[in-house]
Amino acid sequence: MVNETTRTRQGPLRSFYENPTPDKAHSGAERAQRQLTMLLDIVRSSPSPLRVVDVGCGDGIYTAMARDSCRQHGHPDTRVVGLDWSLAALGRARQLALPVGRASVEPPGLPLADDSQDVVVMSEFLEHLVDPDAALDEARRVLGPGGHLLVSTPNLAAWFNRALLVLGIQPVFSEVSLRGIYGRPGREVVGHLRLYTRRALVAVLEAHGFVDISVVGGRYHDVPRPLRPVDRIMCRAPAWASILIASARSPSSARSRA
Repeated sequence: MVNETTRTRQGPLRSFYENPTPDKAHSGAERAQRQLTMLLDIVRSSPSPLRVVDVGCGDGIYTAMARDSCRQHGHPDTRVVGLDWSLAALGRARQLALPVGRASVEPPGLPLADDSQDVVVMSEFLEHLVDPDAALDEARRVLGPGGHLLVSTPNLAAWFNRALLVLGIQPVFSEVSLRGIYGRPGREVVGHLRLYTRRALVAVLEAHGFVDISVVGGRYHDVPRPLRPVDRIMCRAPAWASILIASARSPSSARSRA
């Protein structure tokens, strides 16, 4: 039974996730482009058109970039669709002429059949979830054998966060409130609930049965200008990079579903 206090608190939280900001492309153009390059490499290596789903597509900016990149590079038959919980975000995505659908916060989360997708993209998504395990289970369910998972997420152990912790300052990307920024650099409340290091991200993907896992580093758009050359250099060492960009595959052979 939901008491009145819980009911009152659900309003702002529901509103927060119904109107997500910022969009995924704005939150890191370099990261988005790097992830697009990984997607295009997968598309080019396939002898037949692929089915790609962008889970947590938001307002569809990244999804449209993926669709347009596939068309521009000679793969117009690649099918790219977006899924999100937010009806407001999906409304904006439809304005980009994207095929979109509504995901659910209850199982099954994705309105897709088993083994129906070739690529699942989860871009700046897992860190916002109460239950990321359920999302990874769903990615595993809808991917066909040998299918690809592309994930990007902020790095808790980014080079600047290590320095901030030594100084007793709350790490960037982490949040202690949905109402404001307290004790850390930054200006926007973005609703991060889960944060990963490189080691943790690899371990959780392995725990969900993914194989051939690799992680590269990405830059963070909000690093102060004088420090951006350092951020660029740190991309070469994913464990220290600002953003973690992972690729993984579902096993090629038949597998059981937990």
